[in-house]
Amino acid sequence: MKVYSASDIGLIRSSNQDCCKTGSFSDSSVWAVVCDGMGGANGGCTASSVATESISQRLLEMYRPDMTDEEIRELMEVSVSEANLRVYDMAQNDMSLNGMGTTVVCAVLRGDRLHIVHAGDSRAYLYKNDSVTRLTTDHSVVQELIAAGQITEEQARTHPNRNIITRALGVEPFLTTDYNTAEFTGGCVLMICTDGLSGYFTDDDICGFIRSTPDEELTEKLINAAKSQGGSDNITVAVISGRQ
Repeated sequence: MKVYSASDIGLIRSSNQDCCKTGSFSDSSVWAVVCDGMGGANGGCTASSVATESISQRLLEMYRPDMTDEEIRELMEVSVSEANLRVYDMAQNDMSLNGMGTTVVCAVLRGDRLHIVHAGDSRAYLYKNDSVTRLTTDHSVVQELIAAGQITEEQARTHPNRNIITRALGVEPFLTTDYNTAEFTGGCVLMICTDGLSGYFTDDDICGFIRSTPDEELTEKLINAAKSQGGSDNITVAVISGRQ
């Protein structure tokens, strides 16, 4: 299994409020955490980095190769919940951090089973059999409008409220996350990204990038593509590939 990640400040922002970590466990299972902070430069950077570090540390400390799928899910959800409370407590105790929060996508791949826990509008895509499936549903105002049939996916990309999310880690003492699982076989690619990338491209676009780009070049290719479209936000990408 090959794992890659990269983060870029983009072309407009003065700081990078995204954060990402990836790694592997003793049984060669792999994991990734991607966060996109909010709440000003100081708050956003703090929220994403604290959440990423907290989740990663908990996963590495508590993961066991003999865990059941349900135990892996519980570990991931507890890891995110603990990070949520940590970020929330920091925001309550430091006025300069008040209102900070972050999106989160946490992924664990063991064998042929992929586990995803997320909150916010950072996304996970699965490339399989020459097509892409979005494994996450945005927790955002525009996604609710799409679901209600009031706007299209295309309109959502330029909607004035496209940056308003309805769930974020660290904003409230308790966080509801979504959990999803999928089969991951040879030839599959998992791509996790912040909205600095997904805001510019359709699922078909993402599929085309993955199909035509070698794994070791994919994160750079995607980041450069987002920057070529304006790079108005920070851009972070993590890739887990089962391709030969």
